[in-house]
Amino acid sequence: MLAFQHQKEIPVNNGDMLFREEPDVLLDEASINGTRPPTSMSGDTHFDRLSVTQVPEPAESTGDVAEKEADDFSVAGGYEPDSESGQDHHARRYRYQNHAPDRERPQQLPGGVFAESLRKRKHGSRARDASLGEYPPLDNEAGRKAKARERQRAKAHRAGGIRFAPWNIPLRRRLQIVVVMFHCLSIALGVSFFFFLCAIPLFWPIVIPYLINTLTSKAATDGTLRSRSERVRRLPLWKLFADYFPIRLHKTHDLMPTRKYIFGYHPHGIISHGAFAAFATEALGFSAKFPGITNSLLTLDSNFRIPIYRDYILAFGIQSVSRESIVNLLTKGGLNGEGMGRAVTIVVGGARESLEAEPGTNRLILAQRRGFVKLALRTGADLVPVLAFGENDLYDQVSPRRHPRIHRLQMWVLKTLKFTLPFLHGRGLFNYDVGLMPYRAPVNVVVGRPIPVRQVRENEVLDDDEVARLHEEYIVELMHMWETYKDVFAADRKEELKLLD
Repeated sequence: MLAFQHQKEIPVNNGDMLFREEPDVLLDEASINGTRPPTSMSGDTHFDRLSVTQVPEPAESTGDVAEKEADDFSVAGGYEPDSESGQDHHARRYRYQNHAPDRERPQQLPGGVFAESLRKRKHGSRARDASLGEYPPLDNEAGRKAKARERQRAKAHRAGGIRFAPWNIPLRRRLQIVVVMFHCLSIALGVSFFFFLCAIPLFWPIVIPYLINTLTSKAATDGTLRSRSERVRRLPLWKLFADYFPIRLHKTHDLMPTRKYIFGYHPHGIISHGAFAAFATEALGFSAKFPGITNSLLTLDSNFRIPIYRDYILAFGIQSVSRESIVNLLTKGGLNGEGMGRAVTIVVGGARESLEAEPGTNRLILAQRRGFVKLALRTGADLVPVLAFGENDLYDQVSPRRHPRIHRLQMWVLKTLKFTLPFLHGRGLFNYDVGLMPYRAPVNVVVGRPIPVRQVRENEVLDDDEVARLHEEYIVELMHMWETYKDVFAADRKEELKLLD
């Protein structure tokens, strides 16, 4: 069972014990779904590092679209992991090597995670660690460089409490600022240029057909990736973009090009700069680290109705997070014409999670999000957890806990207009403390162990137990990554990883 406290967070204990005894409220599937009220318990165990908090009903956003549309679609094409074709032999062997037999799996907890697995791993069970997959040691080179820069900033000239950057900063760092500023202003620049063209009648024969194409084009959903440009993705500009923070991509396990994948990116942050650098460009060497995998970052379909900006993001291979887009990407094209070697990256927490982004924290909207798991079952795509350490450190924003009225306004805007309204600030072009530029904070994007998924065909009904099992295993893997690398990449954290409902 999963312990749950109403209207407040479960406290986080930084000690060694993962579980503790405490009276609390007990929730099972019935009480979560509202069919039966929660019952009280005394002396039962609950998670101490993994806290779950009840939040308002989320509005539609990147992660919400996948969650909302996962229930009402069928899949044509794809391939069975258990088929006898030679190309699936390695995938089948991979699945059984990385899964313990059913009799060895710990008891599933309704609405929660594999508690027994976490307990055994905490107590050093080698058998369960082997079945989950060990993670290699990683180096935090970006963090060391960031601390060196911070020591330099401490000596910067101050005026009115604001630290100003010196004029003798190397040209490369100035270019990094220009590239990041260009990317952050890409929507405003694109729309401004479009209206400039509209103001000149000479361009109307071009503007009108372009606008019609923008409103009717299926380039973001048909799965062909015809607008994707490897030349744009490999421009040296994006290396400057990644080095600004800096952002680093860490590989922990191989991904076979004979499979297809759904990457779940956590946390959302304010703008998901780490996801853009890692999966929409080749600045961090994704294709070299994962050869044979064509990955597409997903965003809201409404972004592809913005003139000029739509062409900008399509050139990176960014696609819509709609149901149609995900199905087409993972069941068409690829090595076998049925999605083999394709991957999509979904920022699961969506816009709701961006309102929880505060430096030193990792609050994930994940506890009840199973839409991406259903998509994986329908398309036969393995699930790959991705944890971006430092994504939430790039901006400061108004805390929803210290300013509840502002948070209610943000939630109203999110539910009504379908986009967030974060009250944020970062650094400036010539100072370190005031502005809308992201801070130069390191972001370490860690790609975890793939979780094998067997495709459920269109004429089959999704098994709720299998959805719950995969969701729980995904959470366990994500927690395993956090426990393994938190002291490497999040040594200055303010709190442990939390899952919000």
